[in-house]
Amino acid sequence: MKILEVKNLNLGFKTENGFRQALFDINFELNRGKTLALVGESGCGKTMSAMSILRLLPKSANITGGEIFYKNQNLLELPECEMQKIRGAKIALIPQDPMTSLNPLYTIENQLLEVIKIHQNLHGSEAKKKAVEALEMVQIPCAAERLKSYPHEFSGGMKQRAIIAMALACHAEILIADEPTTALDVTIQAQIMKLLTDIKSELGTSVLLITHDLALVGENADEIAVMYAGRIVERAPAKEFFEKPNHPYSHALLNSIPAKRGTLLETIQGQPPTIHQDITGCRFHPRCKKCFEPCSQNIPPDFTVGESHTSACFLNGN
Repeated sequence: MKILEVKNLNLGFKTENGFRQALFDINFELNRGKTLALVGESGCGKTMSAMSILRLLPKSANITGGEIFYKNQNLLELPECEMQKIRGAKIALIPQDPMTSLNPLYTIENQLLEVIKIHQNLHGSEAKKKAVEALEMVQIPCAAERLKSYPHEFSGGMKQRAIIAMALACHAEILIADEPTTALDVTIQAQIMKLLTDIKSELGTSVLLITHDLALVGENADEIAVMYAGRIVERAPAKEFFEKPNHPYSHALLNSIPAKRGTLLETIQGQPPTIHQDITGCRFHPRCKKCFEPCSQNIPPDFTVGESHTSACFLNGN
């Protein structure tokens, strides 16, 4: 059962050279209690897609079309006062950098209680009890004592746990995890991802995981949407994606993962396009080894290549 649906989302930016399109007809669904991984190179539009859901966009950004449904409500049509009731309470963000996401001037307790008071309307001992429970849920030891700590007294992994606790304190139904293991060492990365998996299993929380780390995706995602230069080029169940990738870009990404010592990495030639470059046809065609005539002229539709598996590549039309 889907809890979130993004339909034909288009977004662009006002620049010195006029309006430039950044997202092109983005479509994906997030099912209740599942993890959808949005993957692709840096700058492909993953974070902008997520920030569009929360309506936390820079002033220069403008959504030019599309719909974003959360429980049959179009978030793009809600007044800001209604959106504030959803943002943080029902749909919560785990930001990229845990080192800078907490206010260094306030204790963990101050910051947790603020969220609880706003979204749960709890005060005093009830609010504090809720804060302790939230820290315990993310496995921070001596939770009642650690509430008094300032962010600089927490390690990177502990800060990330505290941020997750803020989302759980409000019973968020959707967690948007934007590169949740950035700047953390490998051991802590594994702990944070296990924590998110446990939360999903125990609470039925849905997770939108934004990452470029395919190893992370293989171990934690139920479904995958691959983005390239502002478009989603392939969507598939995670197991099928790794066993039968279809789009040439997906193949290139998987082939660039280190396999074993002594083997050469396969690279993708060229660079991803910038927002200022106009590309006709498939946006991947200038770098694609399998490019042929239609690719440079027309935008490929989403071809169905398996159950719940689509790929935007003309090779599927032959």
